[in-house]
Parts: sequence; structure tokens; C-alpha cells
Amino acid sequence: MRQRVLGRTRLQVSELGLGTWGLSGEGYGPVTELEQDRVIDRARSLGITLFETADCYGAGAMERRLGSRLPETGTLIITKVGTDRSSEPPRKRFDCKYLEPAIERSLERLRRNTLVVVLLHNPSPQAIERGEATGLLAKLAGAGRITAWGVSISNAEQARAAVAQGAGVVSIPYNAFNAKDLHAVSALVKEYEVGVLAHSVLAYGMLCGQWALDKTFSAEDHRSERWSPDEFRRRLSQLSALRPLIGGPVLTLRAAALRFVLQNSLVGSAVLGPRGVLQLDQLVREAGKEPPYIPEDKLRALTARLNQLGAEQ
Repeated sequence: MRQRVLGRTRLQVSELGLGTWGLSGEGYGPVTELEQDRVIDRARSLGITLFETADCYGAGAMERRLGSRLPETGTLIITKVGTDRSSEPPRKRFDCKYLEPAIERSLERLRRNTLVVVLLHNPSPQAIERGEATGLLAKLAGAGRITAWGVSISNAEQARAAVAQGAGVVSIPYNAFNAKDLHAVSALVKEYEVGVLAHSVLAYGMLCGQWALDKTFSAEDHRSERWSPDEFRRRLSQLSALRPLIGGPVLTLRAAALRFVLQNSLVGSAVLGPRGVLQLDQLVREAGKEPPYIPEDKLRALTARLNQLGAEQ
């Protein structure tokens, strides 16, 4: 497992990270505790050192599980805060009165004296610009309670606001169908040496290329409401742009999609979301061992094909 440097934090991270939203059972349906443990342990044995979670996943259960299974030495847990699940429906809160005790609870659940990286969990640009939440995280970093801080966001506008406030880490969607937001802030990322975590690297499974046009999802699976039927069919048809990448060491569309992310040197770690050991093994095996994950000429040709098909780039 290759290591990369996470921006100006200078933290060494595995270029593949284990995300735990799907593993928690919340995004796609239940996962047994036994399988959760097996995936975490297998990730460690494969050389993954970066583990990403949030205080709201399983109402804190995933933080407790990671804290109990991962030694402090040799692993890095990134957690997200800012989702208040004590209200119905849950709401976003980025005020100090909520965030400060939330971070203390994360420290306790993760069994750490210091949190290595804390991210605000999808704050609006306005919440970032107010400075209350970012100011708190900067204060906690100065006091040694956290090592680095940043945001987990969904678009370039949020990323710009966070970098302006001093964020050292940005977790942003990045995949072959959605590369525009990271591209839009790439100059800022380079200038301020912001560490980048790429999430949604397989577009919630779409880029694996294993679905039929009549694929349906259960009601407890967030994807049941993510795409309209027309959008779903359009996206599946656009997978044809990736198929010419298959060949040689690139055995599947899944491999091509993952290598697309790893080819970008701005990415510190590609956060994976496997729900089982088999999925994790497939991803790690197909990711490739070293650059070039996709040769530059093939990457340019892919971009041209995606643009021709109207895929969001």
C-alpha cells in the first residue's frame, strides 16, 4: 500500500482509505457487527492506515468500533462532526455550544487523547464563513486536542470558503463522472497545500458497471432516491466512456474508475466504502500498485469521451 502526504499537515496516509458510512449500515442497509470487524481488520492487514468516520454513524457506534479495534500507533482516524441527531429530523449544527462537547465525545469513543483530523460534516458556505466552527477547530488545534482540521463537503463553493478560513484538509466528491469540483479548486489546493480526501470515488456503485437498466434498490438504500429513472439510465449509458480503459492490468470498470482517482496527484487518499471483505479485497487488488494508474494519453481520451457523452466533468 503506497503512502501519500496529506497536504501541509505532513501526515503520511495510505492512498486508499476505509470509509465507514456504508459499513455502519446506514447508507445501504444493515451490516452485521461481525462483518464490520472483519472489514476493519482486513483493511489493516492490507496496509490501509486511514480510516474515515463520523460521530453520527450509528449514533457513535462506528467511532466506538474503530476506537476499540485500531491502535493509536500506525493508524489515523478521521472523524466528522456537525450532525445533531438528538432532534427529529436530524439537523446540522456548527455552533460552539454543540461542537465542543461533540468533539469531546468523539475523543472518548475513539479512545484517543488527540484527534488527528476533525472535519466539519457538510457545512454550508455561510456556516463556514461565519467562522465560529472553524475558529473553534483552530483553537482546539492550538491546544493540542486535534492535529489538523478541515471540512467534508459536496462542492467547490464550500471548499473555497473553507480554504479561506484556513482549513488544512478537504474531503470532496471526486470520480470520473464528477471531477469538476476538485478541478475548480485545484489552484487553491496547490497554493495553500490543502490535503485532499476523495470520497464518492465509485459514484455510489454506479461506476462499477454491474447494474442492469431495470436495477432497483431497497427503501433503506439511499440510492433508491438518488437518481430519477431517466437519470439512472443516462448515467449507465455513459459508462461506455470508461470501457476502452479495460485491458492489460485494468480488468474491470471498477478498476478503471478507481485508477482515475488515484492518477490525480492532488488526492492524498481515495476513501473507499466497502460493506464486506470481498468488496474490499477486490478494490485493493484492482487499484494498482504505482503510477501511472492510467497513462496520460488514455486519461485525455477518457475526458474527451466523457465530454462527448455529456457526462459531468
